[in-house]
Amino acid sequence: MKIKEITNLLEELAPLNDAEDFDNVGLLIGNYQNKVNNILVTLDTLEVTIDEAISKKCNLIISFHPIIFNGLKHLNGNNYVERVTIKAIQNNISIYAMHTALDNSFDGVSAKMCEVLGLVNRQFLIPNPLKNIGMGMLAEFNTEMEEINFLNLLKNKFNANGIRHSALIHKKIKKVALLGGSGAFAIEHAKKLNADAYISSDFKYHDFFKAENNILLVDIGHYESEQFTKNLLVDYLNKKISNFAAALNFSNIFLSENNTNPINYL
Repeated sequence: MKIKEITNLLEELAPLNDAEDFDNVGLLIGNYQNKVNNILVTLDTLEVTIDEAISKKCNLIISFHPIIFNGLKHLNGNNYVERVTIKAIQNNISIYAMHTALDNSFDGVSAKMCEVLGLVNRQFLIPNPLKNIGMGMLAEFNTEMEEINFLNLLKNKFNANGIRHSALIHKKIKKVALLGGSGAFAIEHAKKLNADAYISSDFKYHDFFKAENNILLVDIGHYESEQFTKNLLVDYLNKKISNFAAALNFSNIFLSENNTNPINYL
């Protein structure tokens, strides 16, 4: 099975044309005509990820975040981006990144967050009706819950060592807006849609003032909000490939075992 056959399946879920203009998605390293042995699916591609791919005999890494983002002017191994790139090339490992193409998919990053929380009746938080894509999700619980119970649920479901939130608004939580990754830009959208709470990450100090006692703003952490994306991709590929994998002598799709969160908590 060639890389192009795999990426065609991925682009049914998240077409590259749906990515944001600033992004760098698609096949970053490798050739679309290369034959695939095994696949490693990861959130980030670091040196430890390349080592894991080598140990599992994977010659294709499917990564959510692109390791090459702003472009490279040289390859001297002076930083982690250069070292990862060099090591991948030396070991004939291809790297494909999805990032905002998957962010904007109806069944992408934010949809997986809804699934983890058991939210139903989801719709785009910020829709783009011209392309049938959008950012974030608006959904709801079947049964409303107390704020403290809601915050504890988030902490447990997303394995968060700590979450930051605005002042409690003393109302039950039912309608929830959420957006994987950095989502402070969508706070006003969540408020306009009368969400009881908005879950995202990378909120700055002054962002929390925007709650204005109308909404509960919750920052669960960037990694925490996106961590299940690799599970989504493994499940998707297994379902798509299983019917004809044996005939094509295709082996395994591995879920990366590495926690690539760069943030540590005391």
